[in-house]
Amino acid sequence: MLSEKMQDALNDQMNWEIYSAHIYLSMASHFAGAGLAGFSSWMYAQYQEEMFHAMRFFNYINEAGGHARLGAIEAPPYAWESPLAAFEHALEHEQGVTARINALADLAMDERNHAVGIFLQWFISEQVEEEDSVGDIVGKLKMVGDGGGLFMLDRDLGTRIFTPPTNA
Repeated sequence: MLSEKMQDALNDQMNWEIYSAHIYLSMASHFAGAGLAGFSSWMYAQYQEEMFHAMRFFNYINEAGGHARLGAIEAPPYAWESPLAAFEHALEHEQGVTARINALADLAMDERNHAVGIFLQWFISEQVEEEDSVGDIVGKLKMVGDGGGLFMLDRDLGTRIFTPPTNA
């Protein structure tokens, strides 16, 4: 059973995951318009992953006896000065998501809701991967600058596809 406070917090995070998806879909469109199909493809896969995260929250809230409530989603930015600026924004955003997930885990501990705590463990591990993945690309973008290396990185990023985890 979810307390009202926990249900509200989980719903807030579910809607934040949808907002996250909107950010990445907006970035995919930005990169497509800039002729960087690989960057666009990477961001589209990230969009799919964030929607998968949102649905995990949606399903969990309902399965735990709560009511998943969709809220208004703020419009994301739609343009960035450079690929580096977009990925730095993505990294900052993922660091914020990590803080939010950690706060949810703290709330679960405070309420002694072990089931929610166990549910959140997957997201805690996932955020380590998210920050590492985006941080790695930020580092590569800093190395290559705006030169020819950008096109090689674009090709490499275009190979990413979203595959839902089998243990989910």
